Amino acid sequence: MPVTTDAEPIAIPTAPGHPTSLRYSWYVAIILMLCNTLSFVDRQILSLLVGPIKHDLAISDTRIGLLQGLAFALFYTLLGLPMGRIADNSSRRGLISIGISVWSLMTALCAAAQSFWTLFLARMGVGVGEATLAPSTFSLVSDYFPKERLGTALSIFSMGIFFGSGLALIVGGTVVGAVSHNPTVELPLFGVIASWRVTFLIVGIPGIVMALLAYSIREPVRQNVLRNAQGEVSRLGLGEVVAQLKLRWQSVMGICLGLAFQAMCNYAQQAWLPTFFIRVHNWTPRQTGLTLGLISLTTGLTGMFCGGKLCDHWHRKGFSEAPLKVGVLATLCAGFFFCLAMAMPTPKWQLVVLVPAFFFLAMPIGSSYAALQLILPNQVRGQGGALQVFTLNLGGLILGPLLPALLNDYVFHNANMVGYSLAITLGFASLLSATLFRATYQPYRKHYALMHTQPTLK
Repeated sequence: MPVTTDAEPIAIPTAPGHPTSLRYSWYVAIILMLCNTLSFVDRQILSLLVGPIKHDLAISDTRIGLLQGLAFALFYTLLGLPMGRIADNSSRRGLISIGISVWSLMTALCAAAQSFWTLFLARMGVGVGEATLAPSTFSLVSDYFPKERLGTALSIFSMGIFFGSGLALIVGGTVVGAVSHNPTVELPLFGVIASWRVTFLIVGIPGIVMALLAYSIREPVRQNVLRNAQGEVSRLGLGEVVAQLKLRWQSVMGICLGLAFQAMCNYAQQAWLPTFFIRVHNWTPRQTGLTLGLISLTTGLTGMFCGGKLCDHWHRKGFSEAPLKVGVLATLCAGFFFCLAMAMPTPKWQLVVLVPAFFFLAMPIGSSYAALQLILPNQVRGQGGALQVFTLNLGGLILGPLLPALLNDYVFHNANMVGYSLAITLGFASLLSATLFRATYQPYRKHYALMHTQPTLK
């Protein structure tokens, strides 16, 4: 046991008060994945409603990009940091449950929007609720799983991205197709409302059940907590949290920025790929939603699972930088295949090439989340995860939907050039992501050793 002073806390695994079976840990990962699925349904559903929303509210592509990006990401990003601090010091399951209730209510309220700004405010409310999920989950799952399984566990949670995006496309496309013959629908209590508003109501209601399900999860004993020389758990002030992150700044920055540019690819295609097929190939919303939704579900989930498994495999082989290796491989391949898909002459061949594009785009997400958790002590994991989501949103969720819209409106001056706008966005972002992940290998090895083989954290 190393000798330490009060100023030098050490990370010590905590003996669990109540043994938790691995089976229950996987159950928790699946419940959290369902919560993540619901969050992505609620944020993604707008992408299939671009046409009717533009018509009813008289807004441009740029404003649609702001609704899909900035409106949601503003509070989702800003509140993530304080939510991470709350997650590190209080009940994580309670925070998740409250967040689900808030974002589901605000999704339903999108149905009542009468202008760009009222819809903007409702989308901001969705972001407020969803800010609770990621930092709480990263910390929670890291306490349920050993480091050799964390890549797969967080990949399962991250499958909600593709479950949610796929279901949003399928459900949204089906609903829009079912009511397309009638621009208005009469509902009990609501009266006569526009058809697109019905979709927001449908996807917002299930949040009540999901909030209760999330609250049923047992709060695990916190592992790898920082303790002082007397063996007492250290409660870190904000300055001490910053010091722990600063100690690992090269790895933190490389992981956060690498994932941010990967997310830029993901959010750009989620926001504009459905519109590409509707505008350029004259597909119906139902055809677009079902086709892209099924591709996203099958290849995205497969890629996510394979990425986690590959990360854990390389980890067991002794590569401490395993999560970053997955990131380099996946982002380069995803960017290549997305650019190739947009260059294909027919929608059939575009869909064929989109299959590997979706697969590789999904691979690094869960392992990138695991990368940061593996080098941070427990009292910093929620806040570190929140910082990761913060940078992800600044670079991904805001710029991803907005950049193709800006290229459409101000470079090409042609809405039907959205495919080329997507190719430029995804090609640029994927190259930067791979470069950042690769540049982080060396410092990450040092910081991983600091956490797992050198217990004293100076």
